[in-house]
Amino acid sequence: MKLRIGYDLVYDCPQPTPMMLTLNVHFTRVSDVEVPDHLVTDPRVPLKAYRDAFGNWCSRIVAPAGRLRLRADAVIYDTGEPEEVVRVAEQHEVQDLPDECLVFLLGSRYCETDRLSEVAWQLFGQSPPGAARVQAICDYVHRRIAFDYEHARSTRTAAEAHDECRGVCRDYAHLAVAFCRCMNIPARYCTGYLSDIGAPPPYGPMDFAAWMEVYVGGRWCTFDPRNNTPRIGRVLMARGRDAADVAISNTFGPNVLSTFTVFAEEIAEPDDPAGLGHAAAGGSRQ
Repeated sequence: MKLRIGYDLVYDCPQPTPMMLTLNVHFTRVSDVEVPDHLVTDPRVPLKAYRDAFGNWCSRIVAPAGRLRLRADAVIYDTGEPEEVVRVAEQHEVQDLPDECLVFLLGSRYCETDRLSEVAWQLFGQSPPGAARVQAICDYVHRRIAFDYEHARSTRTAAEAHDECRGVCRDYAHLAVAFCRCMNIPARYCTGYLSDIGAPPPYGPMDFAAWMEVYVGGRWCTFDPRNNTPRIGRVLMARGRDAADVAISNTFGPNVLSTFTVFAEEIAEPDDPAGLGHAAAGGSRQ
């Protein structure tokens, strides 16, 4: 199937403001892209693209004083099938891990392994190692945190999410990532689009989603503690240690994000004009 994905963001800046943006589909999905997600600015401003330390495609601009609109409207192919559920995969000894995995064992800005290590071993020390342990972590985080967008907080850490028992998708991901690292399982934070195809209503406003990838069985595998069920139409944008590495925008000056629209929806094919091939995709704030 095909997905239409994109965003429409409006910033109001009282003065020229440098910005770093992480808004592109990850390069690992390039072969699936039919219509590229080119970043369009209004008014037009010079844009410089670069790849960050984690391999994510990023952009640099200087927003002019006043109103700046950022938008993209892309089309990407997807299997249309629920994603793989990894139930059996070995956990590697730390000394056997590839070098590139080691940074994802360490604590980071939002994933305080030092504060959560004792709790993690108490909760999961007796669980089977590998994918089964990761799933036990996801099950616990899914039950522990109540989704509460009204109380979202950009400064909330994994330990705080555990104590407060509420949060949004990034909080679920941060806590699960931190627990995995405490159990010596490399885990990295991911962000991107997640459609509502196949998910039961009601649907709220759409947002970018957060999940994690863990290294088990000799490969990186996707786990989603927020939804904790296979989903259709997940499109990766960026990976990092936590949300600080993959923020959609880092702005270096005062600004207000006055408009925020994200979409990820199935495009009906000519022989399926009503889009009946899958459950209707509404907006969902993940």
